Amino acid sequence: MYKVIHSFYDLQDENRGYLPGDIYPREGLPVSAERLQELSTDKNRRGFPVIEKVETAETVAEQGTKTRKRVKKDAD
Repeated sequence: MYKVIHSFYDLQDENRGYLPGDIYPREGLPVSAERLQELSTDKNRRGFPVIEKVETAETVAEQGTKTRKRVKKDAD
């Protein structure tokens, strides 16, 4: 999930306006990883990040399941 940190108009969403604190993307809008990268870095028309990734309890839980450590079995 991403949060808007600077207001912008999304030219790929019929010029929809986003204000600081809004969630991006809006519900129902499919967005590519490339677009998220573009908006969260200086590689966009504004020249600075306009969104930032937000850690939620859900994303932290998802990451936890991906980073479980393997436990070595003792050699008998």
